[in-house]
Amino acid sequence: MSKRFLAIFTVIAITMFLAGCPKKQTVFSESAMVSSEAKEEAVAKAQAEAAEKARVEAKAKAENEAEGKAKIEVEEEAKAGAIKAFQAEDIHFDLDRYDIKEGDREILKSLAEWLLDNNNMKVEIEGHCDERGADEYNLALGDRRAHSVMQYMTMLGVTSERISATTYGEEKPLCVEPTEDCWWKNRRVHFSIQEG
Repeated sequence: MSKRFLAIFTVIAITMFLAGCPKKQTVFSESAMVSSEAKEEAVAKAQAEAAEKARVEAKAKAENEAEGKAKIEVEEEAKAGAIKAFQAEDIHFDLDRYDIKEGDREILKSLAEWLLDNNNMKVEIEGHCDERGADEYNLALGDRRAHSVMQYMTMLGVTSERISATTYGEEKPLCVEPTEDCWWKNRRVHFSIQEG
């Protein structure tokens, strides 16, 4: 009986051993499935975080570009406004004179400061006269007026390469009535601003 008992015991032990192996294998497979699911979740989370980061960076970049464009537009509008203001602001002279009046020096200082801040801009200074006097005299007087302003601008720090002077004498009047007020308007230096 003991051989028989041993044989039965061996069969039972082998059966129990074999019956236990699939359980262990199943446990391993379940932990492998849990591990695989965790990896998938981690990958999905990483992808979501990367997508969110890319979205935030794209939004920030778009905002920076919009801000940059807006700043450029504001600067361009300011530059255009300054050009119009200077081109509309003539300085005036007394009869037969080319010395700059004290009140006009502030206009010239403002123009010089603007030119120093905007290195790509140049100014043409146009000398004008009223209709009284000979053509040659008025051309020469207009030239002296333009060069007087040009010299003052260079004293304020604007390089002579950025300033040009021309005379029109009495050729381009703003007003044609034979009155003192009209003649005063024509005795002027006018500024023409250009990029260059």
